[in-house]
Amino acid sequence: MSLASDSAIAKAQFPRLSDLFVQFLVIGAVSFGGGIIAYERILLVEKRKWLSPDEFMAYLAISQTMPGLNSVNLAVLAGDHLRGAIGAIVATIGLILPGSIFVLAMGVLYANAADHPMANLVLVGIAAAASGLLAAITYRIGDGNWRHLKSVLVIVATFALMSIAKLSLPIVLLIMAPISIYLYRPGKGA
Repeated sequence: MSLASDSAIAKAQFPRLSDLFVQFLVIGAVSFGGGIIAYERILLVEKRKWLSPDEFMAYLAISQTMPGLNSVNLAVLAGDHLRGAIGAIVATIGLILPGSIFVLAMGVLYANAADHPMANLVLVGIAAAASGLLAAITYRIGDGNWRHLKSVLVIVATFALMSIAKLSLPIVLLIMAPISIYLYRPGKGA
């Protein structure tokens, strides 16, 4: 292997802290709601190739078991993987800074115009956009799982229990986790 290709591999595996910060800052500035995970996947796996698809899914799974926002947890894990503890801090600050500034500004505006009829209409529109983004990321992250009947059935059952039956998340997990573990037990094909 040549010295130039060794340098390119090292650069891809260990991005500069400033690049890590700017990339996560952009994600935080252009994403909203559940769409953040989609942007993180595009950045980390597709655009920069800092993580493999399997690494991304593993970090996403770990981030979902941690307290706090999945997107922030994912930034912490990816930043730590790429540049250690300082990378985790830089990625996290980059991700949350734009949203923090936006929420603070919107809070000030809402406090001054809470009685205005347009304020609630804007909030309803934002909720609809967030729902659409969450559906899009679910579809995108699911990749090939949509082609398997078992996966679709688990997704539909989970959706029905949460959205139609209005069961709480812990109850849905108690129902669906054993079913999913049984369906996808080791030695059993997808």
